[in-house]
Amino acid sequence: MLRIELSQIEMTRDQIDAIIERRLKGLNHQLEALRLKQRRDKLNGVLTDELSERYQQQNAIIRQQLSQTEVELDELRAELASKVLVVEDMRGERFEIGLNRVLDFWYPNQMNYPDKLSHWGGQVWKFLSDEPRESNSEGGVFPAIFGTVLLVIIMSVMVMPLGVLVAVYLHEYAENNILTRMIRVGVINLAGVPSIVYGVFGLGFFVYTIGGSIDSLFYAERLPAPTFGTPGLLWSSLTLAILTLPVVIVATEEGLNRIPLSARHGSLALGATQSETLWRIVLPMASPAIITGLILAVARAAGEVAPLMLVGVVKLASSLPVDSQFPFLHLERKFMHLGFHIYDVGFQTSNIEAARPLVYATSFLLVTVVVGLNLTAIAIRNNLREKYRTLGQD
Repeated sequence: MLRIELSQIEMTRDQIDAIIERRLKGLNHQLEALRLKQRRDKLNGVLTDELSERYQQQNAIIRQQLSQTEVELDELRAELASKVLVVEDMRGERFEIGLNRVLDFWYPNQMNYPDKLSHWGGQVWKFLSDEPRESNSEGGVFPAIFGTVLLVIIMSVMVMPLGVLVAVYLHEYAENNILTRMIRVGVINLAGVPSIVYGVFGLGFFVYTIGGSIDSLFYAERLPAPTFGTPGLLWSSLTLAILTLPVVIVATEEGLNRIPLSARHGSLALGATQSETLWRIVLPMASPAIITGLILAVARAAGEVAPLMLVGVVKLASSLPVDSQFPFLHLERKFMHLGFHIYDVGFQTSNIEAARPLVYATSFLLVTVVVGLNLTAIAIRNNLREKYRTLGQD
């Protein structure tokens, strides 16, 4: 009977979540878009009385729909609060617990080994797929996993071409002069700079300078509320791209150094140009080192916390950076990160002892991700090294 009631409660919760995601957030988005459009017309001097009245009518329609949606949500929440579970402790005292506060139940003493294994697997899935609750001390870590993976993907798209281009220029085209030597020394020094310095640089240059300029040029109607002039996913990705750039450059140059001159000379002797030799011979042979550098950069970026605390990561994000609203990928939004989640739960939670298992589980998950990335790098590097061994690569 209790399982049936909880199933109905879960259906009601899903209905509430669907209304919030599909209707409430959409109506709020329309209301905000209408307000910004009206303010933009006012700033441009094209807001007439007729146009203003039309905006007010549209605003009234959207607000009426919002009121109806909120009434529907209140009815569903009242239905959740109306059902209670009466429990009795060992002293005979009875307590009432609202079913809306019950997330799950099980009978451990009645479980056999397969039941326990199945229950454990279900709890692991909830940990990976649910959102955090109770100030991050309970629930899952899906937003943190999603934010970490998305951050690493965007960072890789930014750092990979730039790092390879710089390494190719320094090794294949640049002369050995004082400028080249200064660039190499700068790259080596950048690899030893503390990560928090990158965070301060990202906050001052990317967020306040570039982001503030973007807001002034393209989002003037939103001011003084910043859009890109505040920490977010884009600036975090750029900061980590600069932080990991020396890793990619050094790894790529090492790969280029290992390619024998005979491979280049043979290609040029057959009539290929320098660019064709670079694209068809040199870069494929150096691909093991390039991919290794990228994966090492990804592994470092996945574990960085200090710079992200300044340029975009937050304790709890109200929504994911990806949703159904145009432009679908919102680079200006703040996000959650596994490393910061560990720090927050382990040191900022009021009940640290109760949250300790979550800290251990999240730490194990982050270490697993980093180790998996490194093992992937080794496998890809060995595979490509064998593939191009016949061209002269050791």
